[in-house]
Amino acid sequence: MSQVKRIVGTGIPLSGDDIDTDRIIPARFLRCVTFDGLGEQVFADDRTQMQGQHPFDLPQYQGAKILVVNANFGCGSSREHAPQAIIRWGIQGIIGESFAEIFFGNCIANGVPCVTASPEAVKQIQMILQENPQASLTLDLENLEVHCEQFTAAISVNEGSLSMLIAGSWDSCGQLIQNTDEIKTAATKLPYLHWQNTPSVV
Repeated sequence: MSQVKRIVGTGIPLSGDDIDTDRIIPARFLRCVTFDGLGEQVFADDRTQMQGQHPFDLPQYQGAKILVVNANFGCGSSREHAPQAIIRWGIQGIIGESFAEIFFGNCIANGVPCVTASPEAVKQIQMILQENPQASLTLDLENLEVHCEQFTAAISVNEGSLSMLIAGSWDSCGQLIQNTDEIKTAATKLPYLHWQNTPSVV
């Protein structure tokens, strides 16, 4: 299972409150059978409107691992495609002022921490990244801190989600694979899995 304790890389600032899931991945892309290719369509309409000036298009932010957003990010419909599109673009962690609850849960279920910081700290990090896109950004879950160049701020995330990320238990498929023997043992004790061997009742 994959533990998530520390993410280090460059960041991408995305300013604005109430950025909803329809902006993150427009509804016409929800018809896909798999999530493959969604990264290319993240913020598709916003990027078209901004004619190449959207942060996700700017060359200086390509390869960023950490997204820095403002308040109520991921609000709107509960589509899992929104975090999937962000993840497949290359984002591994998100720092924000606040997150919509379902979007937050979908991110945690995919091993992507959504941590909160004060509005002042978030805006300071965004400003640093705007002035220096190559600034080193570190998301430290064990010490609940974010470091951006010389700037340090406290971050927070609920205890249950934090424990899941650090322990790697966010990965439900990984847990199943890791505990195959226990699953097989439990299955032998479940009568409805062996109904063909059960005498018929007349």
